[in-house]
Amino acid sequence: MADSTSPTRLSGTVLGFIATAFALVGLIGLFATFAAPLPLERAIARERTLDSVLSAARGPNPAAALEALRPTLDDSADAVLPAVGQPPPADLARRVAQERTAMRARLERDAGTLATRLRWLICIVTVMAGVFSVAILHAGRRT
Repeated sequence: MADSTSPTRLSGTVLGFIATAFALVGLIGLFATFAAPLPLERAIARERTLDSVLSAARGPNPAAALEALRPTLDDSADAVLPAVGQPPPADLARRVAQERTAMRARLERDAGTLATRLRWLICIVTVMAGVFSVAILHAGRRT
C-alpha cells in the first residue's frame, strides 16, 4: 500500500503548483482580452476626429479649429490638414475620405499583427506552464 510520501501519489502541494501553472495561462488570456480591442478603439477615436475636421471646416474660424485638431489627428494630420496657417483646402472632404480608407487599412493590419502576437504569447506561456508542471511532477517524484 502506498503512503503519502510514495512516488506514485501526488501531494496537494504538487497539484497546487500544477494548478497555478495552468491558471497562469488563463490569466494571460484574460490580459489579452484587454489588449485585443486597442486597434479598434484607436480607429473609432480617429473616425470621431475626422468627423470633427469636417465640422470644424464649416465653422466660424476654420483655420484655428483645424489647427487645434492637429495633435488629435496624429499621423493623419499631414494627409488631411493644410500647412500651418493655411486656409482649409477646397478638397478637404476628399482628403478626409481618403484618410478614412487608409486608416481602416491600418486598423486591419494592426489588428492582425496584434492578434498574431497575442496568439504567440498564449502559446508560449502554455508551453512554459506545461514544462513547469512536468518539472514540478518530476521533482515531486524524487522526494
